[in-house]
Amino acid sequence: MPSSLLFVGGCTRQRLFATHANAKGIAAFRIDEETGASEALGITEGVDNPTFLAPTADGKLLCATSEVGGWNEGTITALAIDKATGALTYINKQPTRGDSAAHLSYSPDRKFVAVANYSTLPMTARPNKSVVVYRVATDGELSPLTSEVAHSGATGPNPSRQERPHPHCVHWTADGRFVLVTDLGLDRVFIYAFDASAGTLSRHGEVALPPGSGPRHIAFHPTLPFVYVANELLSTVASFGFDAAAGTLKLLGTALAVPPAAVGKSWGAAIKIAPGGRYLFTGNRGEDTIAGLAIDPATGLTSLVSTTPSGGNYPRDFDFSPSGKLLAVANHNSDRVDLFGYDASTGTLTAKAVIETGTPTAVGWVKV
Repeated sequence: MPSSLLFVGGCTRQRLFATHANAKGIAAFRIDEETGASEALGITEGVDNPTFLAPTADGKLLCATSEVGGWNEGTITALAIDKATGALTYINKQPTRGDSAAHLSYSPDRKFVAVANYSTLPMTARPNKSVVVYRVATDGELSPLTSEVAHSGATGPNPSRQERPHPHCVHWTADGRFVLVTDLGLDRVFIYAFDASAGTLSRHGEVALPPGSGPRHIAFHPTLPFVYVANELLSTVASFGFDAAAGTLKLLGTALAVPPAAVGKSWGAAIKIAPGGRYLFTGNRGEDTIAGLAIDPATGLTSLVSTTPSGGNYPRDFDFSPSGKLLAVANHNSDRVDLFGYDASTGTLTAKAVIETGTPTAVGWVKV
């Protein structure tokens, strides 16, 4: 029976977006990808509020961000993965040069990792950096940062959520030449050129979204020249044409990810392209659903085709398993991760199993 490892991060300290903090650290599970059956492998403690985590593609390293209220700087912690047991071994950690570290991603060659700091402290609170980059050694150790940038500019019209810049997601392009960053507070996607020899970012361009969108997370189509952004505040998905050679984005259009009556009562979360590239999925917190949108391969535009109950309350993060047969959904206010079977031919999700775990906010799969 094929199995994979699933790592789950969660709140060990209470945050504004979570009603409680029942996580003990980073939990590891062995998952049967045919049945969804799970085996608890243990919990790695000692990482404060690992609210986002990501394993590397080779499954040897996992990094987690610590998002702790009141800290002027979050941290990023590197841990080595034992694929046989699911155990995590501490390597080192670095400060993120800004508060509320919210997201991380690796360069395609795994030689660098970047962190986006959502930032909730006043703009005058130092160090107030938006995005930072670290070099990653072959053994997974994180160097002191190689680059940092700070966002500024005119904020969006939502006074309670767009009072300042709020970087929420950072992703490298497939060729490693550019880094894209969503900023929920500024209604912008920023594009940075990346110098791999020096490990530095330089501003390359930006693209605006409709006012009040609140761009949260990014997904690159695996085979087509399109990029998709989940907009948290308007519960929409924005479609962009992407010129990989020039490093430019062009807004093509937006589509609702919830029924019209739910706008303003639900907030977008993670976004993922499903295996096969025909559909994308995004989470809706409030309506508590996973929305499925069909992708038009000719235009890149999307259309809402389904909403599936997430199985719990506030689906903050989700991801497809290595085989593509399962979708793991972190319902953080319900202390559970729900596993859904995925049918790539129809784009449908079917509830399969439940994993009880404290305040889950992030999931990451490793193929074994």
